[in-house]
Amino acid sequence: MTAPDEANCSLVKAVELVGERWTFLVLREALAGATRFSEFRTRLGIASDVLAARLAKLVDSGVMVRREYREPGRRPRDAYCLTDAGRRLNVVLCALQEWGNEHLPDTVSTVAYRADDGRRVRVRFVDGEGGVVPAGEVRPEPR
Repeated sequence: MTAPDEANCSLVKAVELVGERWTFLVLREALAGATRFSEFRTRLGIASDVLAARLAKLVDSGVMVRREYREPGRRPRDAYCLTDAGRRLNVVLCALQEWGNEHLPDTVSTVAYRADDGRRVRVRFVDGEGGVVPAGEVRPEPR
C-alpha cells in the first residue's frame, strides 16, 4: 500500500475543515437544532469572533448555508443551516462520541437516539448487503 499524497488525502482535508474543537461543538449544536448566531453563543459560551470565523468556514466549505430571517420589528439576520453534507457529519460526531464514551473514563456520556421512536442507535461499519462488519476487519486504502 502506498501512502496517499497528503495534500490530496480526503482524511487530511476533512480534519483541516472540521477538526478544530470549536468547529466540532458548533456542528454538535447545529445537529441539535441551533441555527442562530445567538443560540450558538449562548449554548457554547464561545467568543463572537471565534464563532463568526467557524461559521464562515463552514459556510464557505458548503457544510452550512446562510438563510436570512427577520423577527418582527428587527433587522434581518442570518440563520446558519446545515446542508446535506453538514447533516451527514452526524455519523462522524456520533462515532467520536461513542469512542469517547468507551475509552475516556470520567466523561459525560452522550448517547444517540432515533428521532421517531427514541430507540438507542450506534455507529457501525456495514457492507454492501447491509451486514455489520467488525471494526477490526476494516482498513482504509487509498484509491
